[in-house]
Amino acid sequence: MNPDFHCGYVALVGRPNVGKSTLMNYMLGQKVSIVTAKPQTTRQRIAGIKTTAQGQIIYIDTPGIHLAAKRALNRYMNRIAHASLKEVDLVLFLIEAGRWTKQDEHVARSLKSVGVPVLLVVNKIDLVPDKPKLLQFLEKEVKTDRFEEVFLIAAKSGNGVARLEERVLRALPFSRPYYDEDQFTDRSERFLAAELIREQLMLRLHQELPYALTVEVEEFKREPGLLRIGAIVWVERKGQKQIVIGKGGDVLKFVGSRARQALQELFEEKIFLRLWVKVSRDWSDNERALKQFGFDDS
Repeated sequence: MNPDFHCGYVALVGRPNVGKSTLMNYMLGQKVSIVTAKPQTTRQRIAGIKTTAQGQIIYIDTPGIHLAAKRALNRYMNRIAHASLKEVDLVLFLIEAGRWTKQDEHVARSLKSVGVPVLLVVNKIDLVPDKPKLLQFLEKEVKTDRFEEVFLIAAKSGNGVARLEERVLRALPFSRPYYDEDQFTDRSERFLAAELIREQLMLRLHQELPYALTVEVEEFKREPGLLRIGAIVWVERKGQKQIVIGKGGDVLKFVGSRARQALQELFEEKIFLRLWVKVSRDWSDNERALKQFGFDDS
């Protein structure tokens, strides 16, 4: 074991849709968190584990912290995001280059009492080509002197990410690794399968009902040469069920085909996938239903 080995937990926080999941996936070199253009795509805390000869970084991808948490699901996501801050060695606070909102300020203020270093990570810098203007924005609107250090990155392309990772590793304590070196997440295969299916649903139905659905994997069975997955797509209304199925089942067939491809890439196995659509009325505002579908504070 390298005596200079670093290991620790790093939370990625920020308002919805600033690129937390995109950044974590890039740093891991593989997909752990699903990504869509819709805010609040990430609903649960997900750990992405990166192990090198120098150390092990456990990135915690959190749901976007938002002000208007009216439904039980939104309140759950805020609770999970805030709770994640209590068990980490470092916080990466992501914002979008050239854009500072009330939600960003809300997150910034909530980070004052975390008790660990907070690095400001300004993402999507490729969208602001005028760098003097960007620096002026950071100084006047964001007030960067509140944070330990500032990093400018583009998570999609990886611009600036290597420098950020070097800084992250130096900030972590000397320790033995917490996870096996070949482990890349703390989540189960069933969880990852459900998330990949939900991602395809959100991409296909992004204008209709991205927040009214969730996915529950009922069957996950390995047979010789085949991984058999059966999942239920839960919606909140009968009308939404018809939208997910589509005319003649075309939407569900399309989603199933795309999801199967994504699952085969992740698991590197031949996949047999079956999807059903069922209604659980107002599940996203029902604490009991949330626990049934795996939204558990523990």
